[in-house]
Amino acid sequence: MSTTESVNTTVFDVVVVGNGALGSSVALTLARRGRRVALLGQPHRPFAASTAAGAMLGCFGEVTTTLVASEEGRSKLELDIAATALWPEWSAELADETDGKDVRTANGTVVMLNTIGVPGIDDANFEAIRAELRRYDAPFEDVDPAEIDWLDPHPSARPLRSFYIPGEHAVDSHALLLQLQNAFLKAGGTVIAEFASRVEYANGKVDGVVLESGTRLSAPDVVLAAGAKSQDLLDTVPDVAPRVPRLVSGYGVSVLVGTEDGTSPDSVIRTPNRAFACGLHVVPRTDGQVYVGATNIISPDPVDTPVMRDVVFLLDCVNKQVRRNLWESGIDKVQVGNRPVALDGFPLLGKAELDGLWMMTGTYRDGLHLSPLLASEMTARILGEETKHDLDVFGPVRAPIQPATRQETVETAVTHLMATGYEYNWQVPVDWPGIIEKNLLPSYQRWADELDPQFTPPPELLAASRIHPGLVKSLRDYYAASRTASGS
Repeated sequence: MSTTESVNTTVFDVVVVGNGALGSSVALTLARRGRRVALLGQPHRPFAASTAAGAMLGCFGEVTTTLVASEEGRSKLELDIAATALWPEWSAELADETDGKDVRTANGTVVMLNTIGVPGIDDANFEAIRAELRRYDAPFEDVDPAEIDWLDPHPSARPLRSFYIPGEHAVDSHALLLQLQNAFLKAGGTVIAEFASRVEYANGKVDGVVLESGTRLSAPDVVLAAGAKSQDLLDTVPDVAPRVPRLVSGYGVSVLVGTEDGTSPDSVIRTPNRAFACGLHVVPRTDGQVYVGATNIISPDPVDTPVMRDVVFLLDCVNKQVRRNLWESGIDKVQVGNRPVALDGFPLLGKAELDGLWMMTGTYRDGLHLSPLLASEMTARILGEETKHDLDVFGPVRAPIQPATRQETVETAVTHLMATGYEYNWQVPVDWPGIIEKNLLPSYQRWADELDPQFTPPPELLAASRIHPGLVKSLRDYYAASRTASGS
C-alpha cells in the first residue's frame, strides 16, 4: 500500500479524481481487482457532499411525485432499490478489511407527515412513498405519531400521520469514508492528497492527468468522481464538455448536535422531500449526538462556507418539528456539502465519449447510497466486463432529459417556491398566497420561454436561473450545443 509520501511511480492503470463516497468506492473496487489505482483529493474534502451527508441508506424515503412520473426517474429509483440490497455485504466487507466496526447508526426510518409544508408537495410525496413501497412489495408499517420514540414537536408542528420503513438505515459518513480509504490502501491503492488541474488526451484517447503541483500521472482511464468539482476538469476537455449537462451545486448545511439530555432516536426521523428537493431529517450518530439536515439551494459554483440564514432556518425547523428541548442543546459542528446536480437533474454515469474518460457524478442526493452499485458497474465497464444494470439513459454526452412538459415544470417550480414561504412560517394575509401564486405562474412561464424555446430545466434550476446570470449562460450554452449535435 502507498500514500502520497511514498509514491514511486506516476504510471497507473486508473486515476480516480474525487475521494468522496463514489470516488473512494470505485477506486477500492478497482484496486481489489489488482489494478494500479491513484485516488486524488484533499484529505478534508472541502467541496464534497459525503462529508456533510446524513448518509441515509434510503431509496423509498427519497421518492417524490416528480421522480416517479418519468421513465428516467423510475430508472433511477430502480438503481436505488438495487443498491439497497448490496449494502449488508458491502458494509461487512469494509469492516472485515479495516477496523471491524459496523458504521450503521440508525435502525430503519420513520417518515412523518406534519402540519408544515403544503399538500401539493408534502401530502403528495408522503403518499408517493407509500405507493412505491407497495409497488415493490417492500415492508413498512403505519405507526401512531404519538408513539414515536424521541419525537416531541411543538404542537403547531405536530405530525398527522407516520409510517416506519424497517429496511432503510443510515451510516456515519465520516466513519464510512475512513473505512473506504483504509481498505483502498490495504488493497494496494495510492492516495494522492491533491487535485488534478487538467485531463491530458490525444487522438481521441485519455493519456492521464496533471496535478495542481504540475506532476503528471499517466493512465489510460480517468474517472471524474469529484462531485460538482468534476466540472473543473471536464472543462479542460473542450471537445466533450459543451455536450455534457454542466454540473452545479445543490449547496446545503447540516449540523451535528450534542443533545441536552444525552439521548438520541433509534431510527431516522424525517419528512418527505419538500420544497426544491430536500426534507427535514434527524439521524442518530453517537450516543447523545444527532445529525440534523439539510438545506438545499442551487448554486452555480460549490460553496465551502455555511450561510447564517440557512443554519438558523435548519435549527428552527428541527426544534419546532422534531424535538423541543434541542433548543437547549449544544452545536458540535456545522457542515457544508455540495450535492452534484447536472443541468437536467439526472446522473452522469459512464464513458464521456473520449476513450478512457469516465464520469461518475451528478447523483444529487443519493450518491452515497448508490456507491456500492455504481462502483461495481463502473469497474465492469472500465475492465470491459459484463454489466448488470443499464446506465445508458444517464450517459454523460446527451441531449437534455425532459421528464415533464414546460407547463408542468413551471407549475411545479411555483408550487415549490410558495412552499418555502410556509416552511419559513411567513406571516401574510390569508388571501395573499393565492394572489402571489397567480402572479408567479405567468411570470415563470414567460421566463421559461425566454430562457429557451425548446428545453426547460428542472424546477429548482428554473427558479435559480432567475437569480444567477451565470446559470442562465450555462443552460443556454448546453442547449445550443445539444441542438448543434443533433442537427436541429
